[in-house]
Amino acid sequence: MTPDQAQEQIKQLTDQINYHSDLYYQKSKSEISDFDFDQLLVKLAALESEFPQFKAEDSPTQRVGGTITKEFDSVIHKYPMLSLGNTYSEEDLIEFDNRVAKGLEGQTYEYFCELKFDGVALSLTYEDGVLKRAVTRGDGTQGDDITTNAKTIRSIPLKLKGEVPAEFEVRGEAFFPIKEFQRVNAEREDIGLDLLANPRNAASGTLKMQDSSVVSQRRLDCFLYYLLGENLGYQTHSECMAAVESWGFNVSPTYSKRSSIQGVLAYIHEWEEKRHTLPVETDGIVIKVNDLNQQDQLGFTAKSPRWAISYKYKAESATTVLESITYQVGRTGSVTPVANLSPVLLAGTTVKRASLHNADQIERLDLRIGDTVFVEKGGEIIPKVTAVNLDLRKTDSEPIVYITECPECGTPLVRQEGEANHYCPNADACPPQVLGRIEHFIQRKAVDIDSLGPETIRGLLQNNLISNYADLYSLTFDQLNGLEFRIFSDKKGEYTARSLRDKSAGNIIKAIEVSKKVPFERVLFGLGIRFVGKTVAEKLAAHFQNIDALGLASFESLIAVDEIGDRIAHSVIAFFQNEEHIKTIEKLRQAGVQLKTDQSQIIVPESNIFADKTFVISGVFTQFSRDELQEKIKANGGKVISSISKKLDYLVAGDKMGPSKLEKATTLGIKIISEEEFIQMINN
Repeated sequence: MTPDQAQEQIKQLTDQINYHSDLYYQKSKSEISDFDFDQLLVKLAALESEFPQFKAEDSPTQRVGGTITKEFDSVIHKYPMLSLGNTYSEEDLIEFDNRVAKGLEGQTYEYFCELKFDGVALSLTYEDGVLKRAVTRGDGTQGDDITTNAKTIRSIPLKLKGEVPAEFEVRGEAFFPIKEFQRVNAEREDIGLDLLANPRNAASGTLKMQDSSVVSQRRLDCFLYYLLGENLGYQTHSECMAAVESWGFNVSPTYSKRSSIQGVLAYIHEWEEKRHTLPVETDGIVIKVNDLNQQDQLGFTAKSPRWAISYKYKAESATTVLESITYQVGRTGSVTPVANLSPVLLAGTTVKRASLHNADQIERLDLRIGDTVFVEKGGEIIPKVTAVNLDLRKTDSEPIVYITECPECGTPLVRQEGEANHYCPNADACPPQVLGRIEHFIQRKAVDIDSLGPETIRGLLQNNLISNYADLYSLTFDQLNGLEFRIFSDKKGEYTARSLRDKSAGNIIKAIEVSKKVPFERVLFGLGIRFVGKTVAEKLAAHFQNIDALGLASFESLIAVDEIGDRIAHSVIAFFQNEEHIKTIEKLRQAGVQLKTDQSQIIVPESNIFADKTFVISGVFTQFSRDELQEKIKANGGKVISSISKKLDYLVAGDKMGPSKLEKATTLGIKIISEEEFIQMINN
């Protein structure tokens, strides 16, 4: 076969395969058998192997997999993937509708309702109609690049049909179809492998597999539900979904537009039972304001949109026997009682354990060992004990007495006034707390020592090479190379031996060295101060600028910082009053870890002329980059926000600004200024 003939045949096979894929996934029809379809793929793969110069990046053979991915790159989302507010109450939905009506001030609006599928949220980016990147939700700000694995999902188009925007992002839910989940488990049972726990967790684990050919064999699916991009030209979410469907994406046909909240409730009632007939697990309904301009007007909270909400169906329930209670100690010393149950099937999974939360919950339920209890899954995800069947209680049963000492180190437990949980105060020597604090310190949001895992940390503790996270910076290659330790296997119920190879040891030392350059706010978060999360750490670092100033801060100076309340202030003070913590910080300082803010990143105040004023920046500018413009606004006392509403003070408009923002700002009477006018305001 000549190259020209091969190129032509590759094109014909590609068109033929794409035609049958579109017919199957978009129209639920099939003109050929699965065997014949697979044979077309085999022929195409053989030709591409012989003539690799003609293999396209959107070739259907990409779906077969075979690429090995050792590590998944972290990608920052262009548009943050926020979570939705949840409710199980129809009254809350009516209250949500009241808030929408108030926010839209008399405007007519409608809702777009869709089922909430139980899978893994994905962000797909397309350029010139070709899939360029698939990224998991991650923490909402950044996720993992799993493009190679996503390409094996046959309902995700590699190349789109018709005329599409030059670049856009579409979001959806990758999931394990129930039928395929059952097929895979049957195969695993045949060969003596452990069964996959549930479709949602199995989908998540599958998408992070290193071998994409294994991912392909799992036959995951994906429903798309959200379109994002610049100047797309659509006015409503329903128009976006119609466009997405026309381009070849798989959109669940279960959606519906409703003109009122009563129509939304009718949709919820319609699907409460009918959803169980679908080929995928569902856990609720998503309700969105349909009009995109109205979505912009309603805006966002810090964590979720004000124009959407998720309604969760009440969980399924089952009865089983409470066999015993064990107590788990977390990173902060919080003790959580766990119910050990006789195995019971619940919402498609076998439940053996359930959280009892705290001593008050045990007392409220009046739990006793041997009780027959009702168990349900909160949001159909986390099992919990909800009640006791008193009719089946044994006459000789006795109330459960909550433990008074830490189950790990024997230290007497404490319970702070106003708090529900008991705590072990032995933070610096209680084994699970020490382990948890180190794991917290090395996580991605903190100093990001990604070469260290829980097993290796346990090995370092077993060999007395470390006792806290600061000791990591004293480790040497010779100490790690060949290090032997034991790990406990829950599946086998026994300890197995492990050792570090020279490459792993080298990677750990390298990652530890790199972590010394991590900014102060992330180090501060990694210290594990109780109640100091990532956002609080950023605010404290920006205000005090170094660890010494923070350590000497008074209660009054702490609560003067934005969003810092009494509880956080007391916790920070208590942390720095602990001599062991001071010693740990000194070790970090001597190791070269960043304990002060990089002065080059600090915004120096210039004036207060924009005090209490809000700005939206849109377009391209000649004298400032967008980041520089944002810093200039902040340096002069202003605040930069992302969406236009009637409360906005200024829209700074540059070249190539989106017409929708300009139109909305004009409609709402927002002051629109150019880059030159902005500069004049500062100079004046």
